Amino acid sequence: MGHRHHHGATGNRLLGSLAATVLFIAVEVAAGLKAHSLALLSDAGHNFTDALALLLAWFAYYVGSMPPDQSKTYGYQRAGVLAAFVNALALVGLAGFIFFESWRRLQAPREVSQQIMVVVAGAGLVVNTGIMLALRSASRHDLNIRSAFVHMLGDALGSIGIIIGGVLIGFTGYYRIDPLLSILIGLLILWTAWDIIKESLNILLEGLPRGLKLDAVIAAMKQLAGVIDVHDVHIWSLASHTHALSCHIMIDDVPPSSSERILRGVNELLESRFQITHTTIQFEHALCEISACGCTPVRSER
Repeated sequence: MGHRHHHGATGNRLLGSLAATVLFIAVEVAAGLKAHSLALLSDAGHNFTDALALLLAWFAYYVGSMPPDQSKTYGYQRAGVLAAFVNALALVGLAGFIFFESWRRLQAPREVSQQIMVVVAGAGLVVNTGIMLALRSASRHDLNIRSAFVHMLGDALGSIGIIIGGVLIGFTGYYRIDPLLSILIGLLILWTAWDIIKESLNILLEGLPRGLKLDAVIAAMKQLAGVIDVHDVHIWSLASHTHALSCHIMIDDVPPSSSERILRGVNELLESRFQITHTTIQFEHALCEISACGCTPVRSER
């Protein structure tokens, strides 16, 4: 029941964050048009992708909690990873549009209202910080939620940049600061997207989970009592927080009760040290082959 309550609480936070973001987008677009500020409109565009990110994150979180079925035997956990990847690609497209519009505005700068810029960006900083605090705890364990959290972090930093830019425009009257700020926001968007693209692609392509080293996992398994050799090791992620492993382990030709103890020890090691909770392990029993040099182990799969 506690686990379901946690899922419901996170879903409600995502929906609340989505509502707050949509409301602020409307305010920021109106203010950006009134102030003739490309920086505010660029940030509104960034916030729009954030709204999409939060919507996808909520949907993926809901779908990801569905149990496995006859069609999806692993369940729907990768829905969140796929949503994170789509969100990150949307950010890259938005950054390209912002760069194009900034270049046009640099060619023909327009007068902007720095007072509106500062006030609206200050409100945006409050909204984005509040959403970040709401999502912070869930973002540590879920790539999908982390992608939404990183969107909000980018927005908060963008709001700080707009506030500084508005103050500088007020003191200098140099209106090209506005499109230059937009370029910085675009670069910030690319920075927030890159890490998510890299990790989500790694999961979708079934690469080694972040933070794990294949050699270290194999070496730890070989140190367990009863394990002679480990090979054909594959480690991948079902989702950002669910890792799986399959391998062959060579052990002595022992009775089932002894091999069961070895299997239990391997699984406990993998879960406690490497957070690998889903395993498929095949034992190979070492037999003795008599030769001129003595007894040498040979594989016998069972």
